[in-house]
Parts: sequence; C-alpha cells; structure tokens
Amino acid sequence: MEKDKNMHANLAMQQYRQNHIHGSVETASPHRLVQMLMEGVQEKLLAAKGFMAKNDIAKKGEHISWAISIIDSLRACLDFEQGGEIAANLGNLYDYMERRLLEANLKNDPAMIDEVGMLMAQIKSGWDAIPAEFHHAK
Repeated sequence: MEKDKNMHANLAMQQYRQNHIHGSVETASPHRLVQMLMEGVQEKLLAAKGFMAKNDIAKKGEHISWAISIIDSLRACLDFEQGGEIAANLGNLYDYMERRLLEANLKNDPAMIDEVGMLMAQIKSGWDAIPAEFHHAK
C-alpha cells in the first residue's frame, strides 16, 4: 500500500514537472530557452555524477548522453554568420565539452564531468549577464 502511494506521488511529480517545463518552454523568450538548455546540461551532469557514485552505469551513461544531446542543441542555436569569432569559439568549446563527456563516461571520471560543468557555468554566467533589452534582438 505504501509502495503504491509512493509510486503515485512520484508519477504525479513527474507529470507536474513535464507540464511545468512544457508551459515554461511555450512562453519563454529565445534568450530564456538557451538558459533552460544550459540549466538542463547542468542538471544532467549532476545526475550523471550521482549515478556514477552509485555505480549505476546505465543511468550514468543515459544522463551523460542527454547532456551531450543538449549541448548539441546549444550548438545548433549558434549563428556563425552573425556571431563570427564568438560563435566559432563557442562551437569549438561545445565540441570539446562533448568529447570530455564521452571520455568521462568511458573512464568513469567525475573530475571530467566537473570540468564540463564548470565550463557550462561560465558560459551561462556570460549569457545571464546579457542585458534584458537584448533578449529579443535578432
């Protein structure tokens, strides 16, 4: 009985998160969507480290793959024509981060995950510092 109660509570929480995220995505500016992607990478990296510590190889790999996929989405947002050198540098950094995550997965190395998390935090802090009047600029 208690197990069923917990299962229903977990399902309800999962549905709430999905609806909350879906609603947030629908109303978010392009600037906020990029922030959400960056936050997603950080969440997946944190989860991957937790699964790594528990020696849950499958879940660790799943979350690292998810982080790589989100980073790939961030790369797809880059405008290399208008972004010039900054966009090129970010593209190269995203490539590096993906390679480090693949290596972290193979070597089961939490320090490599931390490195990518630190890099993402630095990129996000720069993104977060963009003044609001430029959030909708094209």
